[in-house]
Formats: sequence, structure tokens, C-alpha cells
Amino acid sequence: MSTWLGIDIGTTAVKVAAVRSAYRKTQLMGIASVEVVQAGGVAEAISMAARAVMGEKQGLGDSIAISMEGSRATVKVVGLPASAAKQLGEVLPFELEASLPFDLDEAVFDYRLLPGTREKKGEELAVLVGVAKTAEVKDRIDLVKGALGAEPERVGLGAFPIANLVGLVPALSEGVVAVVDLGTVSSDVVILANGEPLFGRTIGLGTKGLPGTAPKLARELRTTIAAHRAQGGEAPTRVLLCGGGAYVSGAEAFLSSALELPVEKLPPPTIDAPTIAPEQGATLARFAKAIGLAIGLGPRSGGFNLRRGPLAFERGMAWIRERVPLLAGLAAVILVSFFFSAWAQLYAKSKEKAVLEAALGAVTQEVLGEETTSAERARELLGKQTAINDEDPLPHADAFDVMVKLSEQIPESITHDIEELDVQKNHVVVHGVVSTVADTETIRNNLKNERCFSEPKITRTSQMVGENRQKYVLEFDLKCPEDQKGGEKKSAGATASASAAPSAGGK
Repeated sequence: MSTWLGIDIGTTAVKVAAVRSAYRKTQLMGIASVEVVQAGGVAEAISMAARAVMGEKQGLGDSIAISMEGSRATVKVVGLPASAAKQLGEVLPFELEASLPFDLDEAVFDYRLLPGTREKKGEELAVLVGVAKTAEVKDRIDLVKGALGAEPERVGLGAFPIANLVGLVPALSEGVVAVVDLGTVSSDVVILANGEPLFGRTIGLGTKGLPGTAPKLARELRTTIAAHRAQGGEAPTRVLLCGGGAYVSGAEAFLSSALELPVEKLPPPTIDAPTIAPEQGATLARFAKAIGLAIGLGPRSGGFNLRRGPLAFERGMAWIRERVPLLAGLAAVILVSFFFSAWAQLYAKSKEKAVLEAALGAVTQEVLGEETTSAERARELLGKQTAINDEDPLPHADAFDVMVKLSEQIPESITHDIEELDVQKNHVVVHGVVSTVADTETIRNNLKNERCFSEPKITRTSQMVGENRQKYVLEFDLKCPEDQKGGEKKSAGATASASAAPSAGGK
């Protein structure tokens, strides 16, 4: 939350506006106007007006903005080649050197790149430049510093700070509009096109001398509009009055008749003003420049800032010391947030660990027969159940061993032929031929005695075509005791040589 103070230092009065910005919301916190004669001087009027707005114990806000008198500055449009768009700061001094009545080393300037290009000797960039003498800008800064004990962060120029009200006063962004800050002795004019300031001029006439000086004031306004049009600008469609002279009786009607344009007071800005009394709200046009100066301290400024070069604003240690409590508070909040975040993560991890341990206990009880929440113990139990004494992946009996055992178990009295022997995934299928069905049963019964042959059975028998012999299909599983967990492995050769001599009965 930032509080910005805009100070409009006039010839006869000082007007101050305080604006507070927080979370994309802007509020007008207070306005005050103090006559210079009543205060006893300009510095005294600045101090009294600022204290009237901010109070005696609330400081001066976060930033201060003031404005130079337009009569002490020069505003002009400079045409530059389009190729210089990225080097305006380096090119402009050379362009300004020849057109200023004083040495540029003794001046400060700011510029704004106007939208579009102008057709003059080819396409050129239009750059609006505001220039003032360094000494005079410094005098204005020192005046405020002496009155308030704080330096302004921005120094505007003429009526250009009013362009900062574009977002709050819709009338300023509707076509081409001339805004006249009508003062007592002099008046500042700024012309805006769709909210963008294009031209500015100071008139050495104000409300002093009216109504006798009214024709001369109107003539100066016509000259200002003509000068704007001479630079290629469009004629304004209406004139808006602000400043103290906006409330002079008959000013709107006379100027409207003389300029042949609609003339009216600047509409009040659409800004939240919870502390502004209704009678003050009705005169907000008087404080338009002060409000514009305050809003110009925000991220988007529509005017000039003459605090450039040797006058560039730098925040000192005093500003840092003032904000030590705020910075300490923010640091404390960040630290507390960090510890809370760390605690929340640890708490979530502990809950997750408890859930995983409970799941591990249930799984180990169901699968391993012992409940444990330790990953090490679970791995130990799993290793005991999956380990075997011999880690050799080769089976204890293969197809060759099956052939040997078949030869051993078929009696020599049986005439037997094997057409096909299929051993796959510990399952054996034998397609053989014998003389009678009884021979198949003899073979099956003999194979039952083999410890690696599990449940041999005759699945099919059939008569051979053209012969008096029987075909059969014998199936069994190949399961040796050594292949079971905890068993002791014997060599395949030992298994195959369980009988001393091979059978001679098979043919």
C-alpha cells in the first residue's frame, strides 16, 4: 500500500492531493488548498497544505510529485528518422542543441514518443520533448525540500500531469480535447488525442483582470489551438477547464462563444474518495493537476519527469530507515510462512509414512506370514521364501533324460516305437506305437515309479490304418524333487543313470 502526494504550486495558492494505491485500487485520501498570502509565503503554504492533508503525525507518504511552471520550460515536437527509434536518448541532445536559446549542458529534458509517424521529408518519428534549465528545476526541488524536509520524486511540467487522469476521467480520452488549467496569473494548456498528450503551451493570462482581459485570453487560446494544428494536429472538439479559474462565473459561456467550441468544467474523476466531503467533491476540478501529479507517481505516467541527469532522484538511508519496520515485518511473515510450509510438508510425509507402514504390515502378514513395518525385515523374509539352495537355472531333467528313462521303463518284451516326443515347460507328450492296448498300460504303470515323472496318463489310443498295432498318446509333468524349494540338486547325469543299463526293448 503506497501513499502518493501531489503538490500543485501556483502563484497565489498551493493545492495538495493525497492518493493511496493498494491492490489495484486507488483512493483519494484528501485534498487541501492554502493561499500563499495567508500562509506568509510559498514554502509555508506548501507545509500547511501538506500537513492539512496528511496530518501532523502521518508523515508525507511514500512519494511526492511537483510540477514546474510551464513558463519556465520549453515544449516542442522533434522529428527524427524512424531508424533512431532505439537511440532517442542519444540522438535528441544533438537535435535540441541548435533549437534552444541556452546551452543544453545547463538543462534537463524528458521526452515521449508520440504514436504514429508524421509525413514530412519522408516518414519521421514524432517526439514530444520538455526542456527546462537545471538550476530552475533544482530551485523548485529545494523549495519543497525546505518546506517539507523531503525531496519530490517527480517533477512534472505545465499541465501535462493532468494527462494522468485519463483512466479516471473518460472525457479526456474521447477524441481531441484541449484542457486549460486556468490560473490566476497564467494558464497552462495541454491538448490530448485519445488520451495521449500531444501539445502543451503556457499562456501569460489567467483570471486576474477578468472580464476586461477575457477577449485577450480567448485570443491566446485560439493561437494555442492554431499552433497545435500547424504542427499537423487535429483541432480539438471541446475544451475542458480546471484549476481555480474553472469556477469563475461566466468563464465557460464566454470562452465557448469566443472559441466556437463546447467549453465545460473538467468532470470529477471516478475515484473512490471515502474521506472527501461532498462540498469538496464538487470542486475536484480545482485539484485536477494535484491529483494528476499524485497518480503520476504510479507505474504509468502520462507526463514528463524533469528529474533526469544530474537531478535524478535517489532514495537515501533515511527512506530505508523509515521502512525498516515494514521490511522487518515482511521478513517475519516470510520466515513464519517458510516454517509453516516446512512443518506442513513434514506432517504430510509422516502421515504418508504411517499409511505405507500399515499397508506393508498387512501385505507381509498375508504373503510372508509375519507382520512387520520395517522394509529391511520384509526384504529379509522375502529372501528366505524365494531363496533355493542351488541357484542353477538349468532343470534337473531335460529331454535327453526323458528319453533315457523311457528306454529303461519299457520292457524288452514290448515292441515299441516313438513317433514324437514333445518336452515343453516341464510337460512331456509322447506319441508312440505298441502292439496292444495292454502294452500302453504297462508302460504307464512303469513310469509311475519314476520320481521325476508326475501323474503319467494315456490320453488317447487308436488303431493304426492297415496294421494290427495301436497308437497312443502319453502325457505327464516333469517335476523332480530337486526343483522344489529347499531340495538338494542331483546332477542330470546321475538322474539319467539311475539304471545300470539301457533298455533293449525299445526299437
